[in-house]
Amino acid sequence: MLFRLVLVLSLGSATLPAVAQVPLATPADTTLNKYQTPAGAAKKAWYKGKLVRASLVPALLITYGAITAQGDAGINREIRTFVRQQFRPVSTRFDDALLLAPYAELGLVALAGVESRSDRINTLLVIVKAEAIMLASVYAVKSLSRETRPDGDDNYSFPSGHTAQAFLAASIVHTEFRDKSQWYGVGAYTIATSVAALRMINDKHWQSDVVAGAGFGILSAHLAYLTHRNRWGRQPRLLRETSLSPTYVPGGGMGLGLVWRPRR
Repeated sequence: MLFRLVLVLSLGSATLPAVAQVPLATPADTTLNKYQTPAGAAKKAWYKGKLVRASLVPALLITYGAITAQGDAGINREIRTFVRQQFRPVSTRFDDALLLAPYAELGLVALAGVESRSDRINTLLVIVKAEAIMLASVYAVKSLSRETRPDGDDNYSFPSGHTAQAFLAASIVHTEFRDKSQWYGVGAYTIATSVAALRMINDKHWQSDVVAGAGFGILSAHLAYLTHRNRWGRQPRLLRETSLSPTYVPGGGMGLGLVWRPRR
């Protein structure tokens, strides 16, 4: 019995080096191809795709705004009359300051130590891309629509740029912190809605302008996230494949060596 036990233990220990020499499998990098459909996975119907779900609500807002953009007529006239009876104009400087307030919330929450969905660099890249999409689309439509403002100041009423800016920033705040608490998004969207209301109170926009502006802002933020290919919280590939090291230059000088190892 003892001989059998010793034999079993000896055979087991003899196999350990062989097991130790087997290389461990490297975990698959799922973030690299997260925008690609996995092999063998059933393809979703087009109406269930991310782009459709992300653009549904903004498209409804923009469509409603375009349909009701009739100047001083229809529902535009009715709501303008109601607003002028219930509210007095407010300084437009307050509009200008409040439209960036969601970004201030984004910074304050981050400084408070609340972890956002993406790191600081990627958040900044998304903001820059979203702002470019929003500015290009809003001012292109303004130039094409030539809608006169309620106060007759100019012909760039539709859609509201202030509202688009505020809702873009609010959408980014909501996306970054919705996993922590929905209240961050609620606060940001409340600020954005206040901007839209002030634009009507100050007789700068029709209701169709602010509704469409909200759609353009939300859509711009969603498109920026959908088209962003950086890997959240990871070092960019260029930096991972680059190394710096001090070197000695013949003649008594010191230098810095750069080594780049491109992947095949």
